[in-house]
Formats: sequence, C-alpha cells, structure tokens
Amino acid sequence: MRRRRRQKGHANHERWLVSYADFITLLFAVFVVMYASSKVDNRKIGELSQAIHDGFKNLGVFQSASKSPPFQIVDGKSVAVKQIIEPPSPASANPALEEGQDTSELRRVLGQALSEEIDRREAQLWDGPDGLVLSFSEIGFYDQGSDVLKETSRGALDKLAGVLKPTKFRVRIEGHTDNIPIHNERFASNWELSTARATGMVRIFLERYGFPPARLAAAGYAEFHPVAPNATAEERGQNRRVDIVMLAASKTPLKSVNAAASDTKALRNAIIPAPPAVTPTPQP
Repeated sequence: MRRRRRQKGHANHERWLVSYADFITLLFAVFVVMYASSKVDNRKIGELSQAIHDGFKNLGVFQSASKSPPFQIVDGKSVAVKQIIEPPSPASANPALEEGQDTSELRRVLGQALSEEIDRREAQLWDGPDGLVLSFSEIGFYDQGSDVLKETSRGALDKLAGVLKPTKFRVRIEGHTDNIPIHNERFASNWELSTARATGMVRIFLERYGFPPARLAAAGYAEFHPVAPNATAEERGQNRRVDIVMLAASKTPLKSVNAAASDTKALRNAIIPAPPAVTPTPQP
C-alpha cells in the first residue's frame, strides 16, 4: 500500500500581528493608569497616608522607627506637618476640678486614671500637708542615679497631664532621694540629683504638655524628707521618688514686689513709731 505524503502546512507570515496587538493594548492600559493617577484627589491621598501611619503606630510597628512627623500631599508634593497630640482630659467635664479647689474629687479622678500604675506600686496617692500628693517611685520612672525619665513612663505622664491641664491647680514637683550619698560623673550629691529630677519634669510639663509656667514650681529635698526609714533596700526605694504636689488655686491675687515692700514699710511704721521731731533751740 502506498503511503500518503503529508502536506506541508502553509506558513503564516502574519502571526506577529497578535503580539503587536497585545503590546499596543498593554501600552494603552499603562497610559490610562497614568492619566487616572494624575487626576486623583491629593487630599484623599494625604488622609489615606495619615490613616495608615496612625494604624501601624497604634499596633506598635513604628515605636522604634524614626521620629519624623507624618506628611500630607499638597499640590502633588509630600509636605511634613507638625503633629500636636493633646493628652486625654477626663477633667474637662468636671466643674469641681476646673475650679481648682476640690482635692478629694481630684484624688478620685487621678486614682481612676492611674489605676494600673498604682496597682504596680509605681505610683501612690496620699494627702499631704500642702495638698494632694502623687508619688512616682524611682523604679517605674528613672534608672538609679539618673534624672532621665524612662520611655515607659510616658503613658502615666500623659494621663496625669490630661487630668491636671484643664484645671486651675498649682503644681509643685519635688525630688527626693535616699540617704546613700551619690557621686558620679553628673551629680556630686543627692541635692543635685533630686533637683535635676524635679526641674526635668517641670520642663516636660512646659514643653510637651504646654502647662502655664505660673502654675509650676520645682524643689529638691535630697534625703531629708523621707516617707520611710532608710534601714532596708525596700524602704530606701520608697524614698527615691518624685512627688507631684497639687495645691488649690489661690483665692487672693499675688502682689508685686513693690506692693509687698510698701506693705512691709507700713507695718514697720505702725509697730515702731517715728521719733519725735526735735525743735532747734534759738540761739541768743
């Protein structure tokens, strides 16, 4: 039987048109996407980038990242914006706290806001002779012998500032140490350490939270105002602290230096009478 010869297929010289058509289609899609991107609302892109940044920050992803501020899109350009964070203010709707007089109500609000720190024995609330005292222990806020606040203490300070800032309470920040002398490269005595901690926290209240300077004061007492004997390590740890003393707002306005001096002079004249005038005797 004779075998059939296979017929040679016809060569198609126009197959390149398929690839060319695909290329033209893809190129058209690229230009469409570029055109659509140029017409996107820049404000919405800025809002989206800010939402993504806040979301990852809340998850703790950006805690060790650089501290550059967030940005927004303005006229097609990325522009850095200053981020202002106001601490939560549970006292804003409490008239008793806004008047700056009722320390019992302030103690209740602070006890609720700082309940976690109080449970961990990093903070303690008690009534002192000058007002309500909030004690921050060294173990939760400072390294031993240092005046630099730990980063983990920021949450407690945010809560404290959120309660105090809307009120009219005057605040005195006191630094305290134990009776063991200190002498390192930065501090030559406990006086310097206690004062540095107090003034450093005042600076934080001024710069980070925007407290009025007239409401703040700082004092360093070294080891001379202990709350416990310095017999054991635990008792010495209680004495190494920073006290936030909240004073009621003064009802009488402060007098100037000249007014105080004039009052002192009037009081001195009232107590010590002026010498009688001496009449000169006429000469003959």
